[in-house]
Amino acid sequence: MNKEAYKRNFILLNVGYAYHNADWNWKNVHSPFSRIHYVKRGKAKILREDGNFELKEDHLYLTPSYVKHSYECKEELELYYLHIYEDIGKNPSVFDLINFPIEIKANKLDKQLVERLIEVNPEKELQYYEPSSYDNSVHFDHHVDLHHKSPLAFEMESEGIVKQLFSRFLTNAVYRNDNIEERILKSLRYIHSNIDNKIDINYLAEHCFLSKDHFIRLFKKEMNCTPGKYINRKKIEAAQLRLLIEDCNVKDIAYGLGFDNISYFNRIFTKITGENPGRYKKHFNSGGKNPKGL
Repeated sequence: MNKEAYKRNFILLNVGYAYHNADWNWKNVHSPFSRIHYVKRGKAKILREDGNFELKEDHLYLTPSYVKHSYECKEELELYYLHIYEDIGKNPSVFDLINFPIEIKANKLDKQLVERLIEVNPEKELQYYEPSSYDNSVHFDHHVDLHHKSPLAFEMESEGIVKQLFSRFLTNAVYRNDNIEERILKSLRYIHSNIDNKIDINYLAEHCFLSKDHFIRLFKKEMNCTPGKYINRKKIEAAQLRLLIEDCNVKDIAYGLGFDNISYFNRIFTKITGENPGRYKKHFNSGGKNPKGL
């Protein structure tokens, strides 16, 4: 296994404890940031496209970035939450390389680690739980700045704890790199290294020394989608992040990602995220302050 391929810089944006009483009911959360929840007491559900998951006491739950999901809570619920930014640069996300389990049984050390993370990051607890109050550019900039300004010892400890909690999900994870066809892996590296440019399927096929038809069949077999669909999804994910954290208009972001047709960009963005890019930008930069929820 090439361990270098899996090394990532994880930045902790939020961590804290939350008590809910039938008010953890946010719909269609589609965030560029990953979430880990530790359920202390109570019941609730996370609703995702790949299934509905009942939360259990003393279990950890991982929701990767860009996975659209909703929360359903009809009674009391106590949990710890972590919101994490994966700084991928020009690399594939760790979620592109590894299929993580959604749920794992927590142990005593997991709870101690989360509580220690809260202790050394008291300023990262949420004041308001409505997602748009923290999934926005102001909040992101502030907490990345806090991360870099924190004492070196606390910064290193926080990064170590976040990676340790991620590692707990790796026990039953499936490493795509260990099984994926090498030529398709090569095409993935090219896609992520050139996400800002137009990516031609014919060139990808030639890059992998395959005919176009053979390349498309092989890609679909390995990735469960066509290369065109995969490229669009990754470009839109990049657009989501840029709309949230950069002071750019929609047109500049679309052109910056290799789209030369704004209508097509808007159509693909809406199909993948459920709302058009203008509304998405407004929603995630509104900084709404509703103290009821998470």
